[in-house]
Amino acid sequence: MTGTGTGTPVVLKFGGSSFPTASAYTGLAAALRDRIREEQRPMAVVVSAMPGETEKLRGLLHQVAPQPEDSTTAGLLTLADTVSAHLLAAALHRAGIGATVLAGHQQGLVTDSTFMWAKTERLDPAPLREALTDHQVVVVPGGQAADRHGRPTWLGKNSSDLSAVLVAAALGAGTCEIHSDVDGVYSADPNAVEGARLLPAMTYDTAALLSLHGAKVLHRRSVRTAKQHGIRLVCRLNRAPFSSGTVISAEGGPAAGVVLNTKSTVLAHASAAEADRAHSVFHTEGIDTVRLEDGPHLVVVGGYLDIDRFQREHGLPPARELGIPVTEIVGSRVTTHIAADPGQARELAQKLHDALPEPATVVRAL
Repeated sequence: MTGTGTGTPVVLKFGGSSFPTASAYTGLAAALRDRIREEQRPMAVVVSAMPGETEKLRGLLHQVAPQPEDSTTAGLLTLADTVSAHLLAAALHRAGIGATVLAGHQQGLVTDSTFMWAKTERLDPAPLREALTDHQVVVVPGGQAADRHGRPTWLGKNSSDLSAVLVAAALGAGTCEIHSDVDGVYSADPNAVEGARLLPAMTYDTAALLSLHGAKVLHRRSVRTAKQHGIRLVCRLNRAPFSSGTVISAEGGPAAGVVLNTKSTVLAHASAAEADRAHSVFHTEGIDTVRLEDGPHLVVVGGYLDIDRFQREHGLPPARELGIPVTEIVGSRVTTHIAADPGQARELAQKLHDALPEPATVVRAL
């Protein structure tokens, strides 16, 4: 079945929480079919793996090889997203919608050979555009690409957002819709902090700042890429009625929030020079870190990383783990506190959030 309509394709991303069960693919396919019929435009849909599937593959891999090569890890872990893409394509076919899947090596996205935190070198829009001339929906597994030799690479933890933005850029779409289990960006993680407030609009820079410190919002690389291409990001709920909450664009005022990510770690180095060097090495390898100003301390932002192994492989002196960062952000002012354990971190986050200025007073607070 050929593509539908002649307008700019709709670009949507659905995170792993969109697919708690196999039947969720059927429900989403029906919703996409109805939207295609209403808008008469083709779609590019980026999807993540079902919850836990990537970790299952990681666990199996580590049973076979406790310290596998990065190229092997990238090739295996991205298969979970590929499975999710084909399940959605199957559900779309059943719903009467022509769909195809473009895996990492078929998308026209070429990266360096870092494998695990690959950086984009070139994006050829032709494969996506050609696929949309023959199909109503192109399904893209998130976080996937290939290096110049065609070997699988991975764009990094939570990189499906980046995939979606790159797809939107390739297709000339001015908007990219990001669907997840929350309808937008909040002043704190609503699952951990009571009274968290929805932030209806924010600038690219504010969203990137929140992401840098570990907020569970769009990844900073995806926000930067959206800013570069002028793509408006719309955060939406991943289930009916698919309500929209936060819009990220060039417009928006200052915001206040508290960032709690219990997967983030504060490292204490022996000297400022060691901390600076470690910060540089992490950055070069594409891993988000924040260099704190109150001492030789470095925050390794939440996500999968064997810190001890990383330090050994890159010749970095071992650093002591201090605890979990809890970061207060008011406009551009950032203050990071350190909690000993997840329980203390949640208590501190709640206390800091309770003391935040109301949205209307953020400007005066600065």
